[in-house]
Amino acid sequence: MDKIKSFFTNFIDVIFFVTVVMFKILVYGKHMSSFKSSFIPALASVFVLVSIACIFKTRGRARFLYICNCIISIFIVSDLIYYKYFKDIISVSVLISGFQLNAVKSSVANLLDFKDFLYLFDIVFIIPFINRYLTSQNRKLSTKVRVSMFLVFILVGIFIDFKSFYALSKEQPRLLTTMYNKVYIAKKLGTVNYHCLDIYNCVFANINRLTPVSKDKFQAIEYFIDKSKSSHENLNGIGQGKNLIMIQVEALQGFVINSSVNGKEITPNLNRWISRSEYFDNFYYQVAAGGTSDAEFMTNNSLYPASAGAAYLLYSGNEYNAMPKNFKDKGYYTAALHGFRESFWNRNVMYKKFGFDTFYGEKSYKQNESIGLGLSDKSFLTQSLEKLKNMKSPYYAFLITLTSHFPYDDVNKYGDFDVGDYKGSLIGNYMKAIHYTDEQLGMFLDELDKNGTLKNSIVVLYGDHYAIPKDKQDQLFNFLKTSSKSDLEWEKLQKVPMFIHFPDESVKGVNHVYGGQMDIYPTVCNLFKLKEEDMLGKDLFNPESERVTFRNGSFIDKDCYYSSQDDIYYDVNTGNKISKSDKLEKEEDYILNQLGYSDYILRHNLIKKLNLDKNK
Repeated sequence: MDKIKSFFTNFIDVIFFVTVVMFKILVYGKHMSSFKSSFIPALASVFVLVSIACIFKTRGRARFLYICNCIISIFIVSDLIYYKYFKDIISVSVLISGFQLNAVKSSVANLLDFKDFLYLFDIVFIIPFINRYLTSQNRKLSTKVRVSMFLVFILVGIFIDFKSFYALSKEQPRLLTTMYNKVYIAKKLGTVNYHCLDIYNCVFANINRLTPVSKDKFQAIEYFIDKSKSSHENLNGIGQGKNLIMIQVEALQGFVINSSVNGKEITPNLNRWISRSEYFDNFYYQVAAGGTSDAEFMTNNSLYPASAGAAYLLYSGNEYNAMPKNFKDKGYYTAALHGFRESFWNRNVMYKKFGFDTFYGEKSYKQNESIGLGLSDKSFLTQSLEKLKNMKSPYYAFLITLTSHFPYDDVNKYGDFDVGDYKGSLIGNYMKAIHYTDEQLGMFLDELDKNGTLKNSIVVLYGDHYAIPKDKQDQLFNFLKTSSKSDLEWEKLQKVPMFIHFPDESVKGVNHVYGGQMDIYPTVCNLFKLKEEDMLGKDLFNPESERVTFRNGSFIDKDCYYSSQDDIYYDVNTGNKISKSDKLEKEEDYILNQLGYSDYILRHNLIKKLNLDKNK
């Protein structure tokens, strides 16, 4: 009995650390949707930390474990907050864009929940008492005991971790190096192992960027890109010599189209313009951690966003065969228009890299009306009309709206649109915000029609990403009165509107082809007869495949949806789970190559080399 008491007295900090941290990890897993932490690998990672702590004497050990607990708890809280909005787990690369938080502090604040901070309770109120207790006892362990404990914990921890890492590498090859599915890694290995692996890969990736790409790998990338080119038979060159007006709409999600609340249409103007255009009703956003900037990046480059962090921040020194540059080679004037701060998302740097002649940012607009984050869509679009009038044709104008930005809390300025019973809820506030933006878009498009601009212009309009975060999915399901709340049904709701309006409405209707933001640039290349180089998307008017690949390794087409977070295949039409076949395995391998080659192009700045190789 005395020995047991002595053990608890000497190692109360270790016992408390293991118990509390494991409890946090397991509860954290349950707070994540479709997530359940693996107990054994998580425990092994904790054992490794304990082994390091055992090297120190009693006071040093307690302090080390306290610091580890603090770090783990902060990562857990950060993961939970990040997951609510991005459906992903935070990474080191994402932290690089932390300076952007000040501009979107209302969005971040809306995601905070008091329950999340309970993970920090023990750090503030309990552990300091344990540390004081250990200090007062002043008991010392011999070097032999400390070394013995170190060896036991480190050997057990590493052995279990090795088995877990090896099993996952066999189950999903390349996952541990590409990190394309961070949630699945944390699910299988535990959050401590995930974050350690993330830090290792981040450091290794920076070192690897300095290593030249092998000849075989470079040729494989070239071959893959060439195979990705579309045939361009339908509508080829229909837009030659015409203007292109591209409008990226903030948080425009597909469920609002042709939907009503309290007897009134949510987006009456977009509904009207969709009926006059070619509308793609199976169009998905494909953004990752870069959010809006990722949508811009894919639209103008047809390359996937960074596997972690934002390409606009991580790869601003790269060369690009971007859409503006391609249009400039055709004699076009190119301009980007956005009423927010020029430096946000590093736009002032990236737009130059893309080849835009002019960036009309915050300083180019009269800041005469503010809603939400900044300049209202009404003021932005009204002033943009004047800028378009002064542009020399032909031109490519890329406009990004702002007012309908999460968390949609500037409700008093959105107008008097009545959302009935949804008043005060997130989805109700969103419907008011997007109704306001719809009204301004209607004004903008109607004026372009009235002043004759649309007779010589093609308009492409699409949403940048979702509006309703996953932690508020019940509000969306209830609004739509959806009986099934499966992962497949949620994924189907991640569509964003996309339509192309042609002069004289020469092409219009509903196009059911599956596509995404990666496919906009190749489609534009076909319509305007631009060079199609170094793109990984497809032409939506001439698709050889209807596959839509997401940054986390999931994909969807008209037949199947693969959820990489759960490693489950679904029949899109029946909703039933289906077994993995050789065909599906080949599909999975294809999309992993697609994502991997895109990463290689970004990390090693290969566009310039690909261009030189073509010109040999």
